[in-house]
Amino acid sequence: MIPDLWYKNAIVYCLSVESFMDSNGDGVGDFRGLMRRLDYLHGLGVTAIWLMPFQVSPGHDDGYDVADYYGVDPRYGTLGDFVEFTHAAKQRGMRVLIDLVINHTSDQHPWFKSARSDPSSPYRDWYVWSKKKPKNAHEGMVFPGVQKATWTYDSVAKAYYFHRFYEFQPDLNTANPEVQSEILRIMGFWLQLGVSGFRMDAAPFVIAEKGPHVDGKPIEHFNMLRVFREFLQWRCGDSIILAEANILPADDKKYFGVDGDRMHMMFNFQVNQTLFYALASADTRPLTKALKATRPDYATAQWGIFLRNHDELDLGRLSERQRQQAFDAFGPEKSMQLYDRGIRRRLAPMLQNDRRRLEVAYSLMLSLPGTPVLRYGDEIGMGDDLDLPERYCARTPMQWSNEKHGGFSQARKTILPVISEGSYGYQEVNVAEQRRDPDSLLNWMERMIRTRQETPEIGWGDFDIVDVGNKAVLCLRYTWRNNVVVLLHNFHPEGASISFRARPPNGEPDQLVNLLSDDHSEADGKGRHHITLEPYGYRWFRVGSLDYAIRRSE
Repeated sequence: MIPDLWYKNAIVYCLSVESFMDSNGDGVGDFRGLMRRLDYLHGLGVTAIWLMPFQVSPGHDDGYDVADYYGVDPRYGTLGDFVEFTHAAKQRGMRVLIDLVINHTSDQHPWFKSARSDPSSPYRDWYVWSKKKPKNAHEGMVFPGVQKATWTYDSVAKAYYFHRFYEFQPDLNTANPEVQSEILRIMGFWLQLGVSGFRMDAAPFVIAEKGPHVDGKPIEHFNMLRVFREFLQWRCGDSIILAEANILPADDKKYFGVDGDRMHMMFNFQVNQTLFYALASADTRPLTKALKATRPDYATAQWGIFLRNHDELDLGRLSERQRQQAFDAFGPEKSMQLYDRGIRRRLAPMLQNDRRRLEVAYSLMLSLPGTPVLRYGDEIGMGDDLDLPERYCARTPMQWSNEKHGGFSQARKTILPVISEGSYGYQEVNVAEQRRDPDSLLNWMERMIRTRQETPEIGWGDFDIVDVGNKAVLCLRYTWRNNVVVLLHNFHPEGASISFRARPPNGEPDQLVNLLSDDHSEADGKGRHHITLEPYGYRWFRVGSLDYAIRRSE
């Protein structure tokens, strides 16, 4: 049990060290560059930094092909630089979360090199092998259309090895007790260096049974998650695990734990996908259903609420009709789509850089049940480069100014090209310009984050969905410690007028206090509040007392 449950009201900011800030002019971001920008993150209101992989790697999958779990890739600095970074973050009140990529390693990892070279190697059983090509070798691929199989023949080992992802990422045999012990060592190592937890990559695959005998849906060993959590909280009581698990709501409890004793947090993919459908269709009913279906059963469980991340926008849980509607709205061209299920774009171009739509989307991210997780660059409305392959299009360097390479680096060439043309080029979209503009997206975002942190009812409280008689309007009511907030969002390109009653307790003024402006709402003579929402309009109201009973007006 974590006494203060800090993650319930956190603001998480995801970044890649290699694409955030270059300090030495080699074209690659590094920890010393990141340290220079910590005050920027602190000023934005960030309370937890989630780092994408930075360990030693051949770099074939942006660091997710790890070749050494105990080191920092020399391009990004040293272990000393990392410790200095975590210390500097702590001084500013920010925690650090790092990716825990333990489903697979790089094929260049010394463990795999040893395993393939000798059947009697102590690491042979750390991976998953088959002497014959399994019947399901072309099933269950994570990257259809790019990936060819999940089993590949290795001429040195004279056997097939299993890889749920790319062929250069052989799966670890996570059922092996020695592998599990090593995973705990990896966690303990980074905890000792100052991290406050981990984002567990591909959690369902980590716990799934693996081997040539597996046919159909594999058995999942959920007790493994409990072992990870027990170790984590024994070593560092306030550390957490945020699991990446794109699962159905019926399985949520299995990951959070029967008694809330497994994962502290998970990304809410179900809400994410139905949210984008709502933005495409102005129909909040599937989103409402997803919110109700994913209501946590335990006080310690928390969702991570996000709009976009470093991967494609996965729409695989939507119906075919819903998915096509989202494709038509946000990624109509084939070059914008990926793996037959997702959209590989950043949010700003998906929403045609429409400030109204961007604001309502980010207001939702900050106010849906859970903890907001923001992707680097989204606070200034960065774009994407569709000329880059697969998911790299949304991983371009951070745009700090209108200087060379957007102020990211002084090098002749950068790790990925900085967006330099069009309305999303660094000359037009950068931190420096938006800092000076009081009406910029960056300054709006800073104000919204501050308001979110001053509204702990969202992170800590219970929520209800209020029916206001309009499928395009989502009305959420949070209650916590005798406080109530009501949040309204209009998904429609036209305005909407709604009304509801708020019965005040003990003669208190029948008023809804607007947290974002001075446009407060006074009830009429019959106790009704009448609210007019602009196209893509939103309101954050504080009611102030748990005794307020909010319901749809008759």
